[in-house]
Amino acid sequence: QVQLVESGGDLVQPGGSLRLSCAASGHIASINLMGWYRQAPGKQRELVARITSSGNTIYADSVKGRFTISRDNAKNTVSLQMNRLKPEDTAVYYCNANIRQLYSPSKSDYWGQGTQVTVSS
Repeated sequence: QVQLVESGGDLVQPGGSLRLSCAASGHIASINLMGWYRQAPGKQRELVARITSSGNTIYADSVKGRFTISRDNAKNTVSLQMNRLKPEDTAVYYCNANIRQLYSPSKSDYWGQGTQVTVSS
């Protein structure tokens, strides 16, 4: 069984910063892509940022220059540093990872439970 656990969501004022973290645990053989998605009320879930095992990254246009994704392959963790936060960044943020379990030939997508980020004065 694989589990993703997120932390770091909070209420922050516009212009502030937050750091989200996500740790994958369980019988993990390898992790390919790791990423962060978000879902605001009444909207579809959208990609925020994604990172490969070799460190290549991709960002949504709305967060480029403000957010930075990083990962620690040895610890199976991924983080999202969010700076210059805006009210429109308010959403539930979900961690996602493409994982191959031990003794399995195939990979599957796993999701965390979500962490609330609220940007408001």
